[in-house]
Amino acid sequence: MSPVSSGLEHAPDTGPVLYVGNHEIYGLDVPMVCLEIYDKTGREVRGLGDHNHFLVPGWRDLLRRYGGVDGTRENCARLFEAGEQVLVFPGGGREVMKRKGEKYHLIWKHRVGFAQMAIQYGVPIVPFASIGIEDMVEIVFDANDLLDSTLGRVLRGLGITRQPWFRNGEILPPIARGKGLGPLPLARPERLYLHFARPIDTKRLAGLHEDRDACFALRTEVEHAIEHGMALLQERRERDPERYPVQRFLRALADRLG
Repeated sequence: MSPVSSGLEHAPDTGPVLYVGNHEIYGLDVPMVCLEIYDKTGREVRGLGDHNHFLVPGWRDLLRRYGGVDGTRENCARLFEAGEQVLVFPGGGREVMKRKGEKYHLIWKHRVGFAQMAIQYGVPIVPFASIGIEDMVEIVFDANDLLDSTLGRVLRGLGITRQPWFRNGEILPPIARGKGLGPLPLARPERLYLHFARPIDTKRLAGLHEDRDACFALRTEVEHAIEHGMALLQERRERDPERYPVQRFLRALADRLG
């Protein structure tokens, strides 16, 4: 996907940092975001994952091997105290399991946990935006379709939809097809674009981590920075002469031929 990014030159080069961004469908953005941060800053970032990931044998081991951490407050606190960089997607699994009409939407509900932790530990927040993956697919069947179906009514009747692990369909992956010449996402390859906003200082809010209004105000500030970043990337992409692989190939060929 030949990701291009901007803004990481402003990221702190020492001490704990909290990266907060939008989650693209299926979570395909995570490895590329982590690699881009490492490539541009030379610092590893530890991703906080949904608890369900760490219930699956084998998969949880793979996540831990590549820096993934169960997203608990205790784990986050330990990472901050150790001076680590932390990556979090407040939309979590629900934002990954997009539904029709939710392309590039932030689905954060009323969550303020990341803001509370950042304030409590005085950690700067770096909001970031990502676009590209969700332009490669089109959702054809989502959790709403299932819940509105006969099967969905049966599941509700059995009480399954109310089970904590089901989350009323939040963790059901959508069925998507690729845009372009075929059913797979690679039929229309898109470049991944990332924008990292300037760090937001949280020390000005010292002692207010239990104040929900203060936490929500910080959360809103981060949301606006991410949404602004996504809009900026949409404009930048339209001006990119190497948006698609064939364009990059032709440019590289022209450079090689002199």
